[in-house]
Amino acid sequence: MERIKVAILDMNNGHLNEGMRCIKAITERFLGQEGIDGKYDVFDVRQKNEVPDLNYDIFISSGGPGNPEPAGDTWEKPFFMLLDQIWQYNRQPHHPRKKYLFLICHSFQIACLHWNVGLVRKRRSTSFGIFPMTKTHFGQSETFFEDLPDPFYAVDSRDFQVIEPNHKHLEGIGAKILCIEKERPHVAHLERATMAVRFSREVFGTQFHPEADAEGMLRHFQKEEKREVIIKNYGAEKYNNMLNHLQDPDKIMLTESAVIPTFLNQAAEQLMAAELV
Repeated sequence: MERIKVAILDMNNGHLNEGMRCIKAITERFLGQEGIDGKYDVFDVRQKNEVPDLNYDIFISSGGPGNPEPAGDTWEKPFFMLLDQIWQYNRQPHHPRKKYLFLICHSFQIACLHWNVGLVRKRRSTSFGIFPMTKTHFGQSETFFEDLPDPFYAVDSRDFQVIEPNHKHLEGIGAKILCIEKERPHVAHLERATMAVRFSREVFGTQFHPEADAEGMLRHFQKEEKREVIIKNYGAEKYNNMLNHLQDPDKIMLTESAVIPTFLNQAAEQLMAAELV
């Protein structure tokens, strides 16, 4: 079998967070499986203008801080070019070995803007915590979600949101909305944000953080300085609820074990099958 090459795109712009640690850990577990021969490289996209080429088979693009609207930064054009190259490459029937892309949070928002999937707007307030995600009709039959209940729980941390999806365009490119955020009956006339989209057979994105590692995040949030910041900004009740959800095996632990690992394993199966064509 040809080696599987994974590119991890760090979109954090130099800000330390738990997401990159989690993505690397999931990727290392995937590559450590019997029958998988591969490696991964990390690209610091926003801070060092590092963008991979199409020599990689699987791409995972992280979350990150800031406004997803294009601002003319030097990394943007190469990143947008990569998105389009992956999309166009996969549409060519003479390429049986496809390219697989998973977009998380900030990367998901950027892709939704770039591919005209919907509007991206600043939220009235930051969404921070562990929240239920409600599957759509399409989400009920999504293989990445089949081991998850409805609703399932995920880490959500964002100042922006994808809303008002362009349904006509989604249908035209074969994309499907898979889940939306929790109901907020106390907030009138506020659309529930789009939380996951299958853009194509090979390209998938989530507004939430499926990489979140419950055990590592629990250690992180129990640090004194982090605990004080969360309680100051969001209150003790939110903090205690987060700790309880992180220790519940049917919430974050389940989501982390299901979504990205299934994406990676299915990509590997399809890459191996393509070699037999």
